[in-house]
Amino acid sequence: MSKTISVETLINASLQDVWNEVSKIENHTNWMKDAEKIDFQTDLRSGIGTKIKVLTKIGPIKLYDYMTFTKWEEEKVIGVDHVGIVSGKGEMVFEAVSDNVTSFSWRETLKFPIYFGGPIGEIFGKPILKLIWKANLENLKKEIEE
Repeated sequence: MSKTISVETLINASLQDVWNEVSKIENHTNWMKDAEKIDFQTDLRSGIGTKIKVLTKIGPIKLYDYMTFTKWEEEKVIGVDHVGIVSGKGEMVFEAVSDNVTSFSWRETLKFPIYFGGPIGEIFGKPILKLIWKANLENLKKEIEE
């Protein structure tokens, strides 16, 4: 069993400006407050095949999230496979609403290991992660719109 979490927002900036910020993976710690540190596991810094190890902290829990980028369409979508303790797939989708407004949708389907409560942990984890990711999108908006 796994749980899907979706958040989205409108950002008052061009699609290119939003893409330019989000496609810089090394900057995700600036707006993703649950991502403490990102280490690249490949020479690639963007695009399909890029691998990263992210030190993630949610409350008292710290873990490494290993991701491989599986989809990378300029100004359209970034997709990842989570292959660490928590497994699953995620996508960030970008769409121009107008010249100066961009829709950003973030969707993750995650599976928790049994020692994080398995399916029960997923039920309780979903609303917590959704709140964190909504806050992350607000942080991104502030960073881009300023």
